[in-house]
Amino acid sequence: MVISIPFIVLFLHCTSDPPAKKGSKTIDHELWSLLLKKHVDSNGYVDYSGFLKDSLSFGAYLDQLTTHPPDEDNWPEEEQIAFWINAYNAFTIKLIIDHYPVESIKDIGLIIQLPFVNSPWDIRFIEMQGEKLDLNNIEHSILRKKFEEPRIHFAINCASNSCPKLRREAYTGQKLNNQLNDQAYNFINDPNRNYIQDQQAELSKIFSWFKEDFTKKSTLKEFLNQYSTIKLHDNTMVSFKNYDWSLNERH
Repeated sequence: MVISIPFIVLFLHCTSDPPAKKGSKTIDHELWSLLLKKHVDSNGYVDYSGFLKDSLSFGAYLDQLTTHPPDEDNWPEEEQIAFWINAYNAFTIKLIIDHYPVESIKDIGLIIQLPFVNSPWDIRFIEMQGEKLDLNNIEHSILRKKFEEPRIHFAINCASNSCPKLRREAYTGQKLNNQLNDQAYNFINDPNRNYIQDQQAELSKIFSWFKEDFTKKSTLKEFLNQYSTIKLHDNTMVSFKNYDWSLNERH
């Protein structure tokens, strides 16, 4: 049986629960998967105008996130990580379509002139449990601070061409390890993002910005060699590529 997105939205509205409390169950991210399959292509490019047209369905999923945040005492860690990755990616798209059209997510920081807001990642537009969060809160204060999981850097998407590809399915606790391994393998071996040869490697700036996350248990080269099809050696020269902040939009 084929179930349309509008039907699922109606179902969610009809069965909505109060905000999450201790002991609450984890949420289902199926609606997010349906939206991603519909509006993200195999290369990770996003149809932002499509998300605008599907604003009812998209809004229903965002409401699901804001009213059912993770219960740290009862949710498994994998479910918490999956939730926050999905939230970061979904609210990044929300930020883009709220200011669409833009050529880069960085342009939004120039459009919005607010006190103490230095970048689009500092805009507090995510309301959750009576607090207003920004994307930096999710990435740095939650994902990076609470969970020692460097592979999250291959899963969160900053709406830019040099970012890891936006996955065409929601992250879930049950599949999280395999999903993160898949994202790591694809990102590290993508020559547009990391050009790795035996004697020289041009790496994504992500490995420079967040080096401390990748080197807590090994060297950076050892971390990369877990996934890279071409292995880095002690004498491999490492440099970092320029980052392309242009919008990862499907044309």
